[in-house]
Amino acid sequence: MVATDTRANVDSLAALTYRDSVLLRNGRAHRMLAGAVHYFRVHPDQWEDRLRRLAAMGANTVDTYVAWNFHEEIEGAPRFDGWRDVERFIRLAGDVGLDVYVRPSPYICAEWSNGGLPSWLTGRTRRVRSSDPTYRAAVESWYAELLPRLAPLQAVHGGPIVAVQIENEYGSFGSDREHLHHQRDLLRQHGIVELLTTADGITAGMQAHGTVEGAMPSFTFGTGVPTALDLLPPSTPLVCSELWGGWFDHWGERHHVRSARSMIGTVDELLAAGGSVSLYMAHGGTNFGLWNGANWDGGLQPTATSYDSDAPIAEDGRVGAKFEALRASFAPFHDGPLPELPAGPRFQDPQTATLTAEASLIAAVRALAASGPHPHPATFEELGVAEGLIAYETTAIVEAGENVLALKGLHDRATVFVDGTRVATLDRDGETSTALPVSDRPVVITLIVENLGRINYGPKIGEHKGILEGVLLGRRYVHGWTHRVIPMDAPQPIGATGTDGYAVAELDVADPADAWLAFPGGVKGFVWVNGFLIGRYWNVGPQTTLYAPAPLWRAGRNTVRVLDLEHLGSAVEVRDEPELGEIEEFIGS
Repeated sequence: MVATDTRANVDSLAALTYRDSVLLRNGRAHRMLAGAVHYFRVHPDQWEDRLRRLAAMGANTVDTYVAWNFHEEIEGAPRFDGWRDVERFIRLAGDVGLDVYVRPSPYICAEWSNGGLPSWLTGRTRRVRSSDPTYRAAVESWYAELLPRLAPLQAVHGGPIVAVQIENEYGSFGSDREHLHHQRDLLRQHGIVELLTTADGITAGMQAHGTVEGAMPSFTFGTGVPTALDLLPPSTPLVCSELWGGWFDHWGERHHVRSARSMIGTVDELLAAGGSVSLYMAHGGTNFGLWNGANWDGGLQPTATSYDSDAPIAEDGRVGAKFEALRASFAPFHDGPLPELPAGPRFQDPQTATLTAEASLIAAVRALAASGPHPHPATFEELGVAEGLIAYETTAIVEAGENVLALKGLHDRATVFVDGTRVATLDRDGETSTALPVSDRPVVITLIVENLGRINYGPKIGEHKGILEGVLLGRRYVHGWTHRVIPMDAPQPIGATGTDGYAVAELDVADPADAWLAFPGGVKGFVWVNGFLIGRYWNVGPQTTLYAPAPLWRAGRNTVRVLDLEHLGSAVEVRDEPELGEIEEFIGS
């Protein structure tokens, strides 16, 4: 490990510096007018469109996290191709005329599964975000792959990267100074010479524990400019690296919004105080697949598929009052006219297609090969599974007085079958036990367990999934379990049909364009468009429709497949407007 460069040593190279509380770009006073756009939440064919919309909003910088688990799903096999080509995203931003503020962390929070940490890592150690040797070694290996790709894209080499963040809101999590020093030094060791930053909330404790020598502190808040000014160190420019202009949604809650008037009031207050801003989110995008995270507040709060976040550039690219307000506020900080807004998105004509049942849930599961038997039900981590569904199965005699089935350490939701008949749905924050029918012969007990989303924030990050402690039948543990991992990548279901499980609809599309999909009568399911998993729906809301962007469609016949764990609807509706649920004004602190 090389010694950390002092700020003086890198100031001569870095595009962004600061002096006397003024942020400078190449020696001239500068305001960072940024917005967050996550490449991993936007179809790559739409990256350029969203970046051009950001520039038309008046932003001069895009900020993005780098989601480690998105790139390295399998340990030792990181990917940077296709959707994972972060270098292409950064170069596109530069081509559009934007600077780039990169936040590789490697922990990102972001309402993303496991806060961006791979499940194979947290399956090995939950002592993350610390100087724990196991965690440190994994980060060093990851950064050895990532940072050599980012370093050549810095401004010093003619690229668009002007700032790089160390960790992420660490002051809300821990107090390991050695860890922060290590994170900082790794960046410098791998050739990062641009401005280093930290980002933390607006309390003295958060700032004290999250900042580190050699990095410019910044703030995260919805409101709180005066508090940030009080906490600002001498000679440091005021930067809000996350100004929450909207908020994300959990399943079972309302759709969170923030009014344009409220948002722009805080933005203008910050700018009037001489500050710089990054709006979180400028364009939220979508938690495609099973990448949604979860929070914990006395119970699990899984994040919804939509990450629209009531952003000025909506999930489908439309713009409104927030966009216009920001454009007006940012315009005076530009030397010339702002770029023109690209043409608005196009949408498919509404239509309804019948869902035809393909296989019931239990029939599709039974058609899969099983592993085992194992003495205890294995966790997702033990089976090497990050997300999705696992079916656990055993055979037992259910005796009178010993017929209560209890799932100990259920994470997160289980459907219970006895001899192929559904008998209960159990949930970690509700009922985790159920009475089974008494039988004097052996019966087959099947438990289909769903990971609803890995916690992305707070002390429960890295929590494991599946059945963590075991299964009781009466007072005794049940042993002898087989496991089936249910495929979530373009499944081909086999088996007898039923009221739940898989169904398919065929849709003819003359001209591929964006669409919003609804599933009337469906309860809780997953949706694939032409083999691509666009996310989950759930009738607890708030969202009713799922975004299916234009690049997923083709001219002619298209296939929409559904797996509903509870009860299939009868149709797929193609709509040209989103339905994200009953709204609730939410600002954050």
